[in-house]
Amino acid sequence: MLDYGVKDIKTLEGIEAIRLRPGMYIGSTGPEGVRHITLEIISNAVDEYLNGHCTTCSITVGTDGTITISDNGRGVPFGKAEDGSETLVNVYTKLHTGAKFDNSGKTGYNTSGGMNGVGAKATNALSVSFTVTSMRESRQAIAKFSRGELLSYTENTIRGIASGTCVSFKPDADIFKEGISLDYNALRKQIQELAYLSPGLVFNFKFEDKPEEVITSQNGIKDYINDLNKDKTKLTSVFYTENMEDRIGVKIAMQYNDSYTDSYKLYTNSIPNSAGTHLTGFRTALTTTINDYARDNKLLKDKDANISGEELKEGLVLVLSFIMPDPVFSGQTKDVLSSSEARTAVQRLVSKEIKVWLEMNPKDAKAIVDKALLARAAREKAKKAKETVRKADTKRRILLPDVLADANSKERHLCEVFLVEGKSAAGSTKEARDRNTQAVFALRGKILNVLKTDLHKALQNKEISGMIDAFGLEVKDGKVILDEAKLRYGKIIITADADVDGSHIRILFLTFIWKFCPELIEKGYIYAAVPPLYKATMGTQIKYLKDDAELEAFRRSTSKKFDLGRMKGLGEMDPDEMAETVMSAETRTLKQITMEDAAAVANVFMSLMGESVTPRKKFIEDNAWRANIDV
Repeated sequence: MLDYGVKDIKTLEGIEAIRLRPGMYIGSTGPEGVRHITLEIISNAVDEYLNGHCTTCSITVGTDGTITISDNGRGVPFGKAEDGSETLVNVYTKLHTGAKFDNSGKTGYNTSGGMNGVGAKATNALSVSFTVTSMRESRQAIAKFSRGELLSYTENTIRGIASGTCVSFKPDADIFKEGISLDYNALRKQIQELAYLSPGLVFNFKFEDKPEEVITSQNGIKDYINDLNKDKTKLTSVFYTENMEDRIGVKIAMQYNDSYTDSYKLYTNSIPNSAGTHLTGFRTALTTTINDYARDNKLLKDKDANISGEELKEGLVLVLSFIMPDPVFSGQTKDVLSSSEARTAVQRLVSKEIKVWLEMNPKDAKAIVDKALLARAAREKAKKAKETVRKADTKRRILLPDVLADANSKERHLCEVFLVEGKSAAGSTKEARDRNTQAVFALRGKILNVLKTDLHKALQNKEISGMIDAFGLEVKDGKVILDEAKLRYGKIIITADADVDGSHIRILFLTFIWKFCPELIEKGYIYAAVPPLYKATMGTQIKYLKDDAELEAFRRSTSKKFDLGRMKGLGEMDPDEMAETVMSAETRTLKQITMEDAAAVANVFMSLMGESVTPRKKFIEDNAWRANIDV
């Protein structure tokens, strides 16, 4: 008899579906998810701005986790729908309901970041409390919800002609089990980005006990480029162009610096993207136009191969804002733009405007070509260095076991490798590990700072070349290549002490990965172990506490007396402590590293260790008061 039948088939309606599978709608139920549902509401205010109806958006994050977002736009329409239901309630509860589905441009929204009618509903569904107030034409409507279920609805007359929308919500701790707190720096950064993309729109930002800030930009993405390059040596002036045609808009700002990395900031209707057809169109146009210019102006010899897109990436900082009525994305999180119109529109505009800019700015054009040819030379050197390494492959393979205690399992996706510094930490980690699935790579000192080092020089460093081999990466055509079928570990975990030296090691490692193989970060392979700072002992019971905030929370939660000790470095932990706090999947804390994390690390590193004195001086002035110096 079959144990699977009609009774097992279930239909989930709207809110219920979101709560059951929140990751499908917001991407994550970690801290990023809390920020995502917050930005879904902010983006509605930005949509009002994009359509000419909003000048101010206020964002308040309370100490209790309540988030309030208000704007002076048109307000959400309210009143009875055709079926007798309340329109305002439908907008925040029924999927695929809203004013953003009309493509005519005659009603509702000409352009919008939220085209699927899901975003605000997800915020409502994943909040323990959610209140929306809409003001229009001297009337207001207030709807109150909990976890997407309507609690009350009222309408009344108000004085004056105020209009706008106010949403106040508190994320549900049952969904966001890692906590409902927002990261101030991450949220502020994204609000600042929205200000660059929405010139003239004023954001009033109040975060918990911090003073209120006014965040705005008058020059839009030109200000953004200047901000991204503020601590870098510029090789060119800023290229800027914009165009609006048939309700499709393109804004592009571009500048080259002397670094070895590229930085792309892509947006569709103010929604950030990691890739998409708009980027494809830009790259195609840039590569073709640069090569045509270089040939015409004898910057490339007849025998020289064309400059590749990869060679043109080095040192490029790009902000691309694309606007269209009905964008198509790869998923609800809108990470990748799929609309074919974007490629065509961007390619046509860039081909035309870049050509003019190059002719008007020959010094900039030469700087770009020279930078690309230097990248080509470095890649060729890296290729030769790898060939030399391969000739000595026998010797290298003999050395690797000295630093790598490998896992035994042949199912490599289940395996993880811990990067530790020093023999002591390596010894404890090896004893504590599960030999079947856990490997240990012992770093012999700090990793080379590769921020301003090309690949062929990096490969001469034993730590870096050893990690490339141990991870199962390849060096091909002067690049570090990730082939997931050959990758030897499903998790690469940097494991360092919770002190200054440990932070330095983490920064050096992340800078290496971010620069030479960012795909490892993008595809979620890189983690950082978070060892505890404190150990609380209550008789035979032990509680490990990862930081001061967790310690204070523990103090408040218990009335029992306990002995508190600060945890030793990893090298001084015994195997049992190491197993429980760092190695065991059930009890350890791991932080998955994002591209945002790695880029922030690299930018700080560049500011403090780059050629410019000004950012170092500012850092010292801003942080000197934190220093604890014995005199």
